[in-house]
Amino acid sequence: MFSKFKGLLSGPKVPTAPGTTRVAPDPAPAPDPAPAPAPDPAPAPDPAPAPAPAPAPASAPAEEAKAADQGNEAKPQESTPVPAPAPGPTPAPAPGTTAAPTNPNQAGPDEPEQPPPPPPPIVINRYSDDQLRSIIKQMRERQALYKEKVVDQYASSPEITPPVTPLLRKDNYAIVIEERKRQAEEDRIKKEEADKKKKEEQEKKKKENEQKKKEEEEKKKVEREEEKKLEKLDMKTKMTETAWRTVDTMLKPFEDSMDSVVGITIDPFTDRHYIAWLSLVTLAFNYNTWFVTARLCFPYHTATAIPFWFAMDLLADLVYLMDSILFQSRKQFVKGGDIIKNREMTKKNYRDSERFKIDMLCLVPFDLLYLQFGFKSIFRANRLLKADTFFEFSDRLESLMAKAYIWRVIRTIGYLLFMLHLNACFYYVASEYQGIGKTKWVYSGLGSAYLRCYYYAVRSLINIGGLNEPHTVFEITFQMTNFFTGVFVFSSLIGQMRDVIGAATTGQTYFRASMDNTVDYMVNNNIPLTVQNRVRTWYTYTWDAQGMLDESELLDKMPLVMRTAIAVDINLATFQKIELFKGCDQQMLVDMLLRLKSIVYLPGDFVVKKGDIGKEMYIIKGGAVQVVGGPDNSIVFVTLKAGCVFGEISLLQSSKDGGNRRTANVKAYGFANLFVLEKKDLFDILVHYPESQKVLARKGRKLMKAKGPTVAKADEEKKKGLALFGPKPATPKLLRAVGGNFNRNFINRMKAAASGQ
Repeated sequence: MFSKFKGLLSGPKVPTAPGTTRVAPDPAPAPDPAPAPAPDPAPAPDPAPAPAPAPAPASAPAEEAKAADQGNEAKPQESTPVPAPAPGPTPAPAPGTTAAPTNPNQAGPDEPEQPPPPPPPIVINRYSDDQLRSIIKQMRERQALYKEKVVDQYASSPEITPPVTPLLRKDNYAIVIEERKRQAEEDRIKKEEADKKKKEEQEKKKKENEQKKKEEEEKKKVEREEEKKLEKLDMKTKMTETAWRTVDTMLKPFEDSMDSVVGITIDPFTDRHYIAWLSLVTLAFNYNTWFVTARLCFPYHTATAIPFWFAMDLLADLVYLMDSILFQSRKQFVKGGDIIKNREMTKKNYRDSERFKIDMLCLVPFDLLYLQFGFKSIFRANRLLKADTFFEFSDRLESLMAKAYIWRVIRTIGYLLFMLHLNACFYYVASEYQGIGKTKWVYSGLGSAYLRCYYYAVRSLINIGGLNEPHTVFEITFQMTNFFTGVFVFSSLIGQMRDVIGAATTGQTYFRASMDNTVDYMVNNNIPLTVQNRVRTWYTYTWDAQGMLDESELLDKMPLVMRTAIAVDINLATFQKIELFKGCDQQMLVDMLLRLKSIVYLPGDFVVKKGDIGKEMYIIKGGAVQVVGGPDNSIVFVTLKAGCVFGEISLLQSSKDGGNRRTANVKAYGFANLFVLEKKDLFDILVHYPESQKVLARKGRKLMKAKGPTVAKADEEKKKGLALFGPKPATPKLLRAVGGNFNRNFINRMKAAASGQ
């Protein structure tokens, strides 16, 4: 029974690995070892269990099972052993040995060679075999744990104890179950979304890779095509360069001879010679524009006129050719912020531009078709493509003129006359199509054809009226087209003319609006008429003298470099003459020039008054001022004119001891335009120039010391002058003695009256 229980607990037999020998379990050892073991031990019947010292009666079978599971380890049991039945005969141990060796494969020193091991077991399915072996191993480990548990009932399993499931009410349990289901559903949805997103990313990445491959293939294809084109272009470029090199070699003597006249390169914005040349090219363009259309429509190609037209055409073409060879190829240009002045580079830049292509198209000699089709001006229509020169000339001329609106008005009138010219040409062609003189509407054929048609164009486009009524469908259609075109063209030209005139009078309009607003303010507040007249005078003089009310509004729009250049040109020489500023940093003087403000004073206006707080220094830009004194400021001490400076000492004096008080009265003699520098601006500048600040402080002290005796002397002279107007001497005693009380009373009343005044 124990053997069956043992076989049940031991699990399936594991086949021995190849290269090992299977050893049957040894029998129980005898008290005294025999010299030689029995040749072939036979299986004994199941003996009755003997009492063992173990605490439990089942300890003997457990120990026997444990000994059987240990394989090659042979350990004697303290209890009575029960040998397990061997599956087959086993070889007897060699004589003289007391126990089997620990490793069956290792022979003892006196042991003979072992017989060959049995063949390895046949494995049909490796996976099944590995799984069975794993299960057997786990079962044996569990069996060992169970045996230890049987021996020690307090032994615990090494596995982690699972958490205790909380006891919940039925309602709470249902909520927990629902929550778990919901969480599981959310996890499933998240997983599906993640899988879907991952799949989309994979597809997107796959598409991107495919797109990249296509782009790379297209790029390679384009590169191959470009290489082919470059090969063709290289050949074409070489041929073009060779042709231009030949042309340059032929034209080099002529170009070199013109360097002294035109210059190596030309500044197209400031070179007046170039602008004069543009005017000549514009004249040639206008000749082609006006006369090509007129000769095309009117019968001006007569036998006597053809030589004249031919000579004029050659002259215009020569101007076009000279413009392309001598002037356009010398124009400087800007590249990367640098002004290119190299002749070869300017020539290459012109030849690579669109303008060069248009210029070459203008010079194509379609005139040679005269030999086949006769002298017709239609073959000169390509000369009208030179319109860029006309617009360039307009821009350059406007930038040079002081009153550019004059040219704009002339140009607008030219557009109007040219539109009338085209209408006259169309009218003559329509009359010729209908038959000259056949109806009252067409040209009658009398007088100058151009003047008659131009007169009709003026009356028709301007819609003056008084025209002959058209009769045919063609005449009615032509006349209606004329009316509609006239309305559109003249409305556009009138609007353009209004803009030109409005732009020309913008400043005058601003001046009038400012003056009118100021006068309205004074009238509404009942300002005295004398003050109103002075304000009007100031507005008028300021506008006439400066052309604007505030120069700073114009200068503030300019960059700092340009404002500095203008200020230096106007006032730097004057500043350098000021004794107070001699020896100061030149950059400090430049900074001071930028802080100056322009003010206009009217005749008789006091610029400064004696005793006022000195906060400004004045530089006379135009006009004159007078330093006056006396009881009624009628004494003129000195007259200062343009370029003089006054009030500079009070800028450096502090108000602690009254040193910043004005010491004289200064008033304008006529209209005076002054520049003002405030003390605050000067101190802001001196912060950055400490050395100049020390120089100014030292010179200010010297000037005040030198001025001290002069001021004292002036006070003495003032007292002497006032002594002439002092109190009247006392009445002689003789008069008082003769007059008595009457004279005394009369004199007292006179004194009282004098003292009351």
